[in-house]
Amino acid sequence: MKLSKIVIAALALVISSALATSSIAQRYTIQVDNANKGVIKALTKKLGGDIHVDANGFIAASFTGQDLAQVRGLLKNPHIKLIEVDQKRYFSSMFTDDVGNAMAQQLTPYAVYQSQANQLSFQAQTDPAMKVCVIDSGIDHGDYGPNANINPDFNWSTITGSQDPNPGGITGNWYDNGGPHGTHVAGTIGAMDNNIGVVGMAPSVPMHIVKVFNAQGWGYSSDLAVAQNECSLAGANIISMSLGGDFTNSVEQAAFESFTENGGLVIAAAGNNGSKSRSYPAGYAAVMMIGANDADNNIADFSQYPHCGKGRRRNENTCVEVTAGGVNTLSTYPAAMATVSNMSADGVAFASAAMENSGAASGPMVYVGFGSVDEVTVAGVQTNDICVIDRGSYSFHDKVLNCQNAGGIGAIIINNEPGLLYGTLGSPNATIIPALGAAFEDRPALIALTAEPEDKTAHVAIGASDYGYMSGTSMATPAVSGIAALVWSHHSSCSGSDIRNALKVTATGAGNRINDKFGYGIVQAVAANDYLVTHGCAGNEANPPEEEEPEEEPPVCKGGWKKCPNN
Repeated sequence: MKLSKIVIAALALVISSALATSSIAQRYTIQVDNANKGVIKALTKKLGGDIHVDANGFIAASFTGQDLAQVRGLLKNPHIKLIEVDQKRYFSSMFTDDVGNAMAQQLTPYAVYQSQANQLSFQAQTDPAMKVCVIDSGIDHGDYGPNANINPDFNWSTITGSQDPNPGGITGNWYDNGGPHGTHVAGTIGAMDNNIGVVGMAPSVPMHIVKVFNAQGWGYSSDLAVAQNECSLAGANIISMSLGGDFTNSVEQAAFESFTENGGLVIAAAGNNGSKSRSYPAGYAAVMMIGANDADNNIADFSQYPHCGKGRRRNENTCVEVTAGGVNTLSTYPAAMATVSNMSADGVAFASAAMENSGAASGPMVYVGFGSVDEVTVAGVQTNDICVIDRGSYSFHDKVLNCQNAGGIGAIIINNEPGLLYGTLGSPNATIIPALGAAFEDRPALIALTAEPEDKTAHVAIGASDYGYMSGTSMATPAVSGIAALVWSHHSSCSGSDIRNALKVTATGAGNRINDKFGYGIVQAVAANDYLVTHGCAGNEANPPEEEEPEEEPPVCKGGWKKCPNN
């Protein structure tokens, strides 16, 4: 049934007479039978609405200056079943990285938001000045000379380093990276707050780099003892170590005890085997042990969680004290050593993860279900199309190959569970088109774009980058090190032990140990700063952190083995 121009004009008059003065466009879903959708779409456009989604049984449209009650004037049309506000939905992750290309803009990693580091400014002019000593695999400075390719995300005027103190220079220069690990760690601590790359927990904090890992990626406990001395000579307040191993060493232990006794703070990773085993140097009482959590505030399944001990032997300084973001964390990499992806659809950036095949492609989006040969054929994939594919039923490789064989030039595979899809196409790989993983949370928006009558263009790209992702307590440790420097820069008269205590009592456990995995919880920069402002460096001694009651030791029997069979 067609509506007459008079009816349309009358409805338009009713709604336009009720226009609000606000110019903000609100979006609504309008449920309507498919057979009558054309009439309602025409009416919506006539009344000034912008249609964003045209799907099975409904459309989504925005109206400027009209609230829900005003738009429901359309319900007088018998073809409309229901009109509702098109509610905004966000990622299920409580904290997410900014979406975009770190080579072209600055992105903030999720852990910065999660730990409140974005709400507190680093104070560079303090006495004494803050300095973090990073004991790791070196940092990527780039080539020296007039044509130097220097990483622009570091303030090189505040970064120093120590040459390899070992005879023969086993580990090499501190400014020559021994892989991406040390550069990634340093970026998490102090990447600059500029218009490129990422931002660190304490932007531009002075750092001293000591390279202890050899070409095989390991060093000795004695190397760490020597490195501690280098940190002290450089005037560092904080030592950050994203490293560890089994068993203790008294030389190493004494070195870090000395640094702590002289007012410093030593921070190290709990380890990544997901067990209750204790890793060193994090397991020494003089060192603050750090666990890892993800963007949803869940503990990472790889994060080690040694028990604090029982009774008189209980020592909370030998187990996890706090945690920070350490799962899929974005930070600096040596030049072009990382592989990252970028994806946009209809001009909107979406989170993505590189799966396979470098390159870039732009083209119309086509939804092909699970990506079988039949589904790709029915969908009508043509040359230069970008396939949008659901995860499941077939291998990632076969989905992408079917798209490619039909003429597709790029593939977006959407996860079938919350979160971003991380995966590869396996080996052998017969595909050549860039394939990216997308988040389950973005599925409605991506598929809706493929259903619109006008072709919507997607852009996908996979390539080398100076920024990339890593996971581990190695990533959580520099986050806490940077936060410690950030907070300490506001309270330079405090000792490292004061800062350590403040970070614990103000973490998300609200002054109580949550468990062996979380310790006192996820570190919170603003809360720690406020605590020190209120209580001073000594803290709230009248209300110290609550500890579990120690188990009572059984009385000692002195009657010999006959009277004391349990001795």
